[in-house]
Amino acid sequence: MIQQSTTPLKLLLFSFHASNTILISFLPLYLQYQGLSGTEIGWILATGPLASIFAQPFWGYLSDKFKTVKWILFICILGLLIGAIIFFQMKTIVSLVIIGALFFFFSTPIGGLSDSLAQRRADELRISFGSIRMWGSVGFAAASLSIGVLLNQFGIQYIHWPYLLFGTIALIVIIQLKDVSVDRTPVKLGDVKQIIMNKPLMLFFLFILFITISHRTNDSYLGIYIMELGGSESLVGIAWFIGVLMEAIVFATASKWFRKYHTIVFIIFAGIIYSIRWVMYAWFDDPLMIVIFQFMHGITFGVFYVAAFEYITRLIPKFLQSTGHMLFYAIFFGISGIVGSLMGGRIIELFSGEFLYLCMAGLSLVGVLLVTIYHVFTTKAKRSRTSF
Repeated sequence: MIQQSTTPLKLLLFSFHASNTILISFLPLYLQYQGLSGTEIGWILATGPLASIFAQPFWGYLSDKFKTVKWILFICILGLLIGAIIFFQMKTIVSLVIIGALFFFFSTPIGGLSDSLAQRRADELRISFGSIRMWGSVGFAAASLSIGVLLNQFGIQYIHWPYLLFGTIALIVIIQLKDVSVDRTPVKLGDVKQIIMNKPLMLFFLFILFITISHRTNDSYLGIYIMELGGSESLVGIAWFIGVLMEAIVFATASKWFRKYHTIVFIIFAGIIYSIRWVMYAWFDDPLMIVIFQFMHGITFGVFYVAAFEYITRLIPKFLQSTGHMLFYAIFFGISGIVGSLMGGRIIELFSGEFLYLCMAGLSLVGVLLVTIYHVFTTKAKRSRTSF
């Protein structure tokens, strides 16, 4: 019964993240093929995160207001398909930025909404969130490997065909999806103040920003860095396959390791591994070594994401779950993506990929320090409250 009730949701996660692998893994290479410079690529890649800052809270609020995740997802995926058809016809940087903003306005909230739905379904069924979320990673891994091989064979210019294929599958799957059940009246705009005025939540978002910027920079420039070191499109696909396969394993086994320590401890641990990972990427100039070290992606992103998502879920009122989750997405994939895209493109153009990864290692260490201080002070504050 559990398997049947979650199958459409797992298929949605699989198909959406399979399509998302194209944007993360191969869009920078496609833009490079179009003749754009590193700075121009950075501007286009930053369009998505910029759009998501507005799109994530907007669609999350509508989801809570109308008490549905399913139909908001349907609208967003439909907009994704229409936007993608137009976006991949554009050639100039101005048209790519303008159409890209519209395209990303619909596409960027899908991951957050589907994860929010997965978290709620996991809570209802009393199963691990990771056991559902892992199917997104499986889709990403499978697509990154197969699409990398196909694009290496036929050319990066055909990137839009597999993207539209997986997007269409996601749209079809939505119809069979079980929606959330909400027993409260629809939220009002004033209710969102409960999130904005939540100081521990806002401080947490601010401090993890340093870690998430390094993550999103790697998302944007890993492919270009591998190519800079002499790799190929298929090697980029293999790199993402290894990384996301490990991510899926971490999600799948979350129920076994996740409850043993405080969630913040896992975030600090992931941040430290992030720093070590980026130093290793900067140290080696062989693209094959970068591919091998991609196994660390699961330990970094997988652990960090499960812990952070669980932590903010505890801090957010239940009736504002979609809004809060989408705010997290806006910061993780929005603000971090803008800074990472613009900063990364400029640094690669002026210096090198090696220097970029050293900067990312420094950012991660700053984030670890701030989150550790945050954990110490919030723990002390909690103990002092319980002592009275």
